[in-house]
Amino acid sequence: MAVWDDVVGQERVQEQLSAAARDADAQVTAQSAGAPVPAASKMTHAWLFTGPPGSGRSTAARAFAAALQCTSPDRALGGAPGCGFCDGCHTALVGTHADVEVIRTDLLSIGVGQTRELVRRAQLSPAVGRWQVIILEDADRLTEGAGNVLLKAVEEPAPRTVWLLCAPSIEDVLPTIRSRCRHLTLRTPPAAAVADVLIRRDGIEPDVAAAVARATQGHIGRARRLATDERARARRTAVLKLPLRVEDIGGCLRGAQELIDAAAEDAKQVAEDIDVKETEDLKAALGAQAGGRMPRGTAGAMKELEDRQKRRKTRTQRDSLDLALTDLTSFYRDVLALQLGSRVEPANGDVRDSLDRVARSSTPEGTLRRIEAVVACRKALERNVAPLLAVEAMAVSLRAG
Repeated sequence: MAVWDDVVGQERVQEQLSAAARDADAQVTAQSAGAPVPAASKMTHAWLFTGPPGSGRSTAARAFAAALQCTSPDRALGGAPGCGFCDGCHTALVGTHADVEVIRTDLLSIGVGQTRELVRRAQLSPAVGRWQVIILEDADRLTEGAGNVLLKAVEEPAPRTVWLLCAPSIEDVLPTIRSRCRHLTLRTPPAAAVADVLIRRDGIEPDVAAAVARATQGHIGRARRLATDERARARRTAVLKLPLRVEDIGGCLRGAQELIDAAAEDAKQVAEDIDVKETEDLKAALGAQAGGRMPRGTAGAMKELEDRQKRRKTRTQRDSLDLALTDLTSFYRDVLALQLGSRVEPANGDVRDSLDRVARSSTPEGTLRRIEAVVACRKALERNVAPLLAVEAMAVSLRAG
């Protein structure tokens, strides 16, 4: 299996990365042999992957990192780097390669301190691999100060260091950074391609794979979760009932509260899975005594962990709520398609009765206003408006149509 097999529906991007990996391999081989480095090269030291959620930005970056570390003997015979089987490819893909650092955050932002540590690492030579690769999956979450720290490293990189930055859009990255990166734009993969990956890699039944791929509109990660997680299916079912519950103010308020409660429950479940282990590991590292008593001088470390966990819970709740609003937008998009007589297959075909009912009881103009209300709610949440107030205002707007 080549490293590109999971880069779904991105043929043009795959071709560009594969060509760059070939040139990178030729460059390292020439340097190792003391030969002149080829002048013309499609390889560069900094890349920016952008695309909508679910397009596979981080997957493409990881595949490229694996191809850069490929040690397959077939390369000497003209084979392309990125075999997927050698030690370099395998360890890069599973996250254990010593020279591939993957940075993601479960907090609201990436600060100056963490970025300085990345810049320090970027100055090191590869320990065992062919390149030092740093993948920053959430480049859009860099604070302004962190972005300025990163800029210096991107401007003057070490000879064998490669930065792979991922963000939803090019506007989410500082202009000074994006101007020094080679930009690759990924598209939302076709539903059929997503379904094929779920069948081939995850063993999902074909009918289920096709249904969840349509429901998530090509979002690979959400499709996999929807196919394998009963809680995710229950949450989506509850969200798609909201358009039928906003017939009166009481229904609007109850529906809004249920959305907020569902998001909070998601955050709580994540916390239960992670926070307890983190806390116990830190206590053990700090030398907690029998009975749970902590040594003197460790209260600050425990407080720092609690603050980080609290910020992560806030982000998880916001992400869950944003996902619910995305599902709601897709519902009204399907309603609008029905009202306009479109032959496009609805993403939410499993609730076709609800779609028909809302389509008959409203007009295309009203549906557009409802979509705008959902978009306005998402923008309000980005501006840190209290979630319950923002969702309640949206629900009342949905009722008005």
